[in-house]
Amino acid sequence: MRLKGKSALVTGAASGIGKATAQRFAEEGCTVVCADKNGDGAQQSAKEINATGAKAFAVTLDVTQADQVGAAIAKAIEQTGGLDIVVNNAGITIVGSVEQMSEAQWDTEMDINVKSIFLMSKAVWSHMKVRKGGVILNTASIAGQIGIAQDAAYCASKAAVIMLTRCMAKDGAGDKIRVNCVCPGFIDTPMIQGYFNDQDDPAAARQFATGLHPLGRLGFARDIANGFLYLASDDAEWVTGTALTVDGGLMAALPG
Repeated sequence: MRLKGKSALVTGAASGIGKATAQRFAEEGCTVVCADKNGDGAQQSAKEINATGAKAFAVTLDVTQADQVGAAIAKAIEQTGGLDIVVNNAGITIVGSVEQMSEAQWDTEMDINVKSIFLMSKAVWSHMKVRKGGVILNTASIAGQIGIAQDAAYCASKAAVIMLTRCMAKDGAGDKIRVNCVCPGFIDTPMIQGYFNDQDDPAAARQFATGLHPLGRLGFARDIANGFLYLASDDAEWVTGTALTVDGGLMAALPG
């Protein structure tokens, strides 16, 4: 088992990539704390993991609130005996150009997608230093590497995640804190379906997005969970500051 004896906190664990990552880590022997603003969803994710014989806990968490973040990290450390891994996965997308978006929408997207990583990482950093190492993983996106029409805030936030990952990797290297991110393509989750639903023709939007991937399908949440598993494991002990693209070939197929 690649994470035997390790412990992890995963945000956004009630559904999608976060839930799949929590499940995948548990399969590999990790004790997992499932964190989500949707407390019932987090509890359900933990319940499903525990039903397999693995060990999981749940915590209700608004990742944009520093007091809640600090309390969640402290509780997770108490429950698990010490955190080895934090997966900053919570995120949203709000469709719109700069002209169309409100200031409140912009702030909400930045708070959830970027500020939350700052708050979570800051809260766990000293703990990992004392433990002489740890792993922080962030969910970025191919949208942080290319521009997408009508998705200004999301693209900007994910580009920020990639750069924040690189900066934290340099800051943490001396204390053996590895920091990496995964850049998914279009993943078949409730969030991406919401994105499609916000388009003029949701079915056409889904078909177009699928066609962008040379491997012929949208990604599954487990595809991204497998990427996180690699980065969390000792197989990646010499990997930090990287943005791992898991996108079915989308970026490779772009012109130029």
